Amino acid sequence: MEVDQIVSEWSYPAEGSRLPLIDESSALGTQPPKDRLIAVLDQVEMRVERLRRDTVRIEEERDSLLSTLDSIKQSELLGDVSECDKDDILRYAERILARAMTVEVAVRTDRDPQQEEALHQVNMYIDQLVVSVQADAVVAHTRCQTYMNACTSQPDPASGTDKNFESAILGCTLDDQKRVKKRLQGLLDYFAKLNVTTYS
Repeated sequence: MEVDQIVSEWSYPAEGSRLPLIDESSALGTQPPKDRLIAVLDQVEMRVERLRRDTVRIEEERDSLLSTLDSIKQSELLGDVSECDKDDILRYAERILARAMTVEVAVRTDRDPQQEEALHQVNMYIDQLVVSVQADAVVAHTRCQTYMNACTSQPDPASGTDKNFESAILGCTLDDQKRVKKRLQGLLDYFAKLNVTTYS
């Protein structure tokens, strides 16, 4: 059953409430009570998963907007405008930033202690990678590619795979693995903007 059919099978109460009511006169009404309830729970589960996906997308969009605002505040173009215009631009950016910070979006991932430790290790590797960019962007890019290879089923054979990172990422939840992969892709895109290449 398509998720979108839920709307036709549920009647929604007044605008002030978002909780759907089960439509007792729907086709589900011909099934035994247990089957009817299981069918509704199946539909709710699909909607919850959609809600999680949408929330993650919004969370990523917010992070991207914050990153753009930060890059504007650090932009070299500010050196090409007058002090008065620079102040106006920075005040404008701060006003948008303040508005963006009023939005709080989060999807919690349930982890056991081993998965928490694995994620901690992965974040430590990536944090060290980010810090190393200033010292040697080429080495950092090469390492980033080996990390990305650990996250994909079709790694780039030219750059190899970091086995320590691979061991850590395999201990993470699937949600965390997806987030880490997106984070690494963002770093690789950043290196591409810098025209940084890996060692051959």
